[in-house]
Amino acid sequence: MTQWFQTFLGPAAGWLVAHLILILLIVLPLLLLVAMIIYAERKAWAAFALRRGPNVVGPFGALQSFADGLKAFLQETIVPSAANRRLFLLAPIITFSVALIAWAVIPLGPGMVLADINVGLLYLLAASSLGVYGVILAGWASNSKYPFFSAIRAASQMISYEVSIGFVLISVVMWSGTFNLQGIIQAQKGIFGFFNGFVIHPLLFPMWVVFFISSMAETSRTPFDITEAESELVAGYQTEYSSMSFAIFYLSENINVLLMATLNAVLFWGGWLPPLDWAPLYAIPGFFWLLGKALERFPFSLGHSRRS
Repeated sequence: MTQWFQTFLGPAAGWLVAHLILILLIVLPLLLLVAMIIYAERKAWAAFALRRGPNVVGPFGALQSFADGLKAFLQETIVPSAANRRLFLLAPIITFSVALIAWAVIPLGPGMVLADINVGLLYLLAASSLGVYGVILAGWASNSKYPFFSAIRAASQMISYEVSIGFVLISVVMWSGTFNLQGIIQAQKGIFGFFNGFVIHPLLFPMWVVFFISSMAETSRTPFDITEAESELVAGYQTEYSSMSFAIFYLSENINVLLMATLNAVLFWGGWLPPLDWAPLYAIPGFFWLLGKALERFPFSLGHSRRS
């Protein structure tokens, strides 16, 4: 596709347009998937509480997330008078941007990756670590004690559990012999002659358990949602945010949860490979295998404090 655009637009402009289209092909389906996940989470919590949940906008309320997003977009963004306005508005932008750039190296299928670099795993670890800056800025710029205390708590939790995730990544790299995510997926093919995934290996299964728990803590899901303890910190570091700025934070958190779920599938469940090394299963496109493996983790991610 890049060569086709370069033929008509020139080398520089063609490269830019082609990569912008590739970015949109990743970002737009990602946002759509996050909207559906938010809807499913709200429906699940409504069922637990014997309620119907979203049921007004669209069939069975399926378009409720889009209506909420439009409503947030049309509302006024209120900045507290004592807040640092520039940093206050910059914090959600940083958080959202960092949540998106990490997807550049995630392989969605054979050859379906925006940047297939040799140090993809290191890039992913570095990109995900930048999210702490948005959290700290949000808490500090609000000039309120509750967001600030929550931001300090969130930053310490994120940095702490990145250490354990780093050790898990080292073990995966040592076993696969590469930092390239496509190479890691290929290294999981035919474990014990029939299964595609490191998770059944007796030496790597404990690493998967550590990664699973650490990823729950990294994304502040129950029971690690101490950054938003209502009895202590009201609504966490986002207490002073409203309308679209709050919605951007909310989207970023769910994108990070989906990123961790996808990374779990890539590192331990064979990524876009079928579960079993059986020829007929390879007829199904790898993207659907990856999507199924990533979404199967979401029932364990329920319990966010901003559920409705």
